[in-house]
Amino acid sequence: MKKIPFFCLMAALVLFSCKPAEQKQAVVPVAEEPHWAIVIHGGAGVITRDRLTPEVEAEYRAMLKTAIDTGAAVLAGGGTALDAIERTIHVMEECPLFNAGKGAVFTHEGRNEMDASIMDGSNLAAGAVAGVTDIKSPISAARKVMEASPHVLLAGKGASEFAAEQGLEIVDPSYFYTEERYQQLRKALDKEKFGTVGCVVLDLHGNIAAGTSTGGMTNKRYNRIGDTPVIGAGNYANNNTCAVSGTGHGEFFIRYTVAHDISALMEYRGLTLDSAARLVVNEKLLKAGGSGGVIAIDRKGNISMPFNSEGMYRGYRTSEGASGVFIFADEPDRLTR
Repeated sequence: MKKIPFFCLMAALVLFSCKPAEQKQAVVPVAEEPHWAIVIHGGAGVITRDRLTPEVEAEYRAMLKTAIDTGAAVLAGGGTALDAIERTIHVMEECPLFNAGKGAVFTHEGRNEMDASIMDGSNLAAGAVAGVTDIKSPISAARKVMEASPHVLLAGKGASEFAAEQGLEIVDPSYFYTEERYQQLRKALDKEKFGTVGCVVLDLHGNIAAGTSTGGMTNKRYNRIGDTPVIGAGNYANNNTCAVSGTGHGEFFIRYTVAHDISALMEYRGLTLDSAARLVVNEKLLKAGGSGGVIAIDRKGNISMPFNSEGMYRGYRTSEGASGVFIFADEPDRLTR
């Protein structure tokens, strides 16, 4: 019998011992032709089956599907990643279920202050707005900053003035009032809550992009701005690596540059999308004490949706017909090709 060299046995042993734990996932065959994919999230946090009635759960799943289908229609028709993201997030900004736009939470002073950002992975162009109170669609304002100004981030009254000059709809701040969110403020004057909506996309042209929109944290003070409008923290896209949108405790996402860190691990360490996302969310971020999650996609259409909280509203759809809407921790959180 031919002897197996000792170094081969050792290599096999190392590979076996380093095999990661199995995670729930879906697998899709690699497409021969150009393909598209869309992933969204609607916030992460204490989201468990015992906290959602069947009716509310069904409502969330239906709205997530509606948002996904909106972006998917753009992509299937050959539209750009940016267009798909903007239209998808419009749906979520106009739905009071999510902490963005119409459903934005209240600050300590009883106002709604919103942030948003968008990034084009094909050229690293980016735009963001922060602390806006009267722009109906913050994600559209962020895109205008990216495409119609020399700047990346505009805040407060200046952002509103710019948005008005660009023809975006300006509304009375009362537009964002919802009784449910206001009651949350009353119950949480000593307890902050957070949530966000986001979308990452691969289009038929091979480009990826990311967009994120939020109302911030319930009961936030002093014009606090979180990670959503900070490029590299809560939002990032680069065709060479991935597109990422985050949701969670923004201060930690900023300090640990969560979105860019995932990209950097892929670029400099050669990690896969899923390995990089899990390392950052389930190890680095968790060890630091930060809670939340991300959605991420690469140019091959691989999808990762890790989170370290009890749940995260999320879902995806691809040109090959794979799709799903998920809420709880025991549901699929990635798709590999």
